[in-house]
Amino acid sequence: MTLPSDAGTRNNYSLALLRIGVGIFFLIFGQYKVFGTAFTLHGGFQFWINKFLEGGVYPFMAPVLRGFVLPHATSIAFLVAYGELAIGLALFLGVMVRSASFCGLLFMLTMLFSSDYPGAGAPLWQYFGASLSHSVFALCFAAFLTGGADSVWSIAALRKNHSINGGDSNQ
Repeated sequence: MTLPSDAGTRNNYSLALLRIGVGIFFLIFGQYKVFGTAFTLHGGFQFWINKFLEGGVYPFMAPVLRGFVLPHATSIAFLVAYGELAIGLALFLGVMVRSASFCGLLFMLTMLFSSDYPGAGAPLWQYFGASLSHSVFALCFAAFLTGGADSVWSIAALRKNHSINGGDSNQ
């Protein structure tokens, strides 16, 4: 397969490839949580929240995690599990990409502030180094939100092409 020589079109294909890759990651992240019970019903979510509270939460997030998230842990665990799966499906299939990207960006920022705090005395560069696991995904979601990530290799693009061609595959 050869890609078009137009730079904008090549960028759309690159963004679509990245969208599909991130979608696969989120399908993997979500599927074991949705189809298993360790994360949602048997304390997996609470384990991670407590681990964050022990050594990596930004100070302003600690009261939120203790006062809201832990008391509602099972409900939020299901929200996280199904949210990750929905984000993964939307990105992989190329449907509702901007909505999924907005939710993914909010989720990554929440994860970043809940788990990536290097400590009060850390130099500035360590804040960025500590956040790599979440900030890279956040940047991907920001790119999907602002770019044409669903313009190729997506159900949205197939539907658009189908409607442009009048819905008749015999033409």
